[in-house]
Amino acid sequence: MLYFINLVSTWAIPVILAFIPLYAYTKKVPVYDSFVDGAKDGFSTAISIIPHLVGMMVAISIFRASGALDYLISWVTPWIKNWGVPGEVLPLGLLRPLTGTGSLAFTTDLIRTYGPDSMIGRIASTIQGSTDTTLYVLTVYFGAVGIRNGRYALKVGLFSDVVGFVAAIAICLLVF
Repeated sequence: MLYFINLVSTWAIPVILAFIPLYAYTKKVPVYDSFVDGAKDGFSTAISIIPHLVGMMVAISIFRASGALDYLISWVTPWIKNWGVPGEVLPLGLLRPLTGTGSLAFTTDLIRTYGPDSMIGRIASTIQGSTDTTLYVLTVYFGAVGIRNGRYALKVGLFSDVVGFVAAIAICLLVF
């Protein structure tokens, strides 16, 4: 099973990167021109998301500086340790929907402390790849295109993060 997972993880990205332009070429899509047009649109999008990005970063800083994150982690950690889950990965599950940079820094610190081949390092890496920065996506991208009412997007995004978090832990405990 580990061999199969390593094989898929090694070849998935190169195969996708080769497949997309080849598929576009067979459909007679001008690949390079489409890429350049998309890159031009990227500049205006980047400028329009800056206010939303600043607002989100200030809110996250207030949440972390207030101690609310630490309080939440100290309340939940004993519960997950009973299930065999290392408590060290819990802050990552809480940080990941909030901030990609913060969660990446936390993952880097876990890997530096426990090693990439430790269970904590493997779970942290899998969580990093199987969840998303939901609040960042909703704030920045919805703000950029002018969506004011996301309806179910927040609920579905956070539920997906919980599923990704639990699945990452379960798969790592099962495979490794």
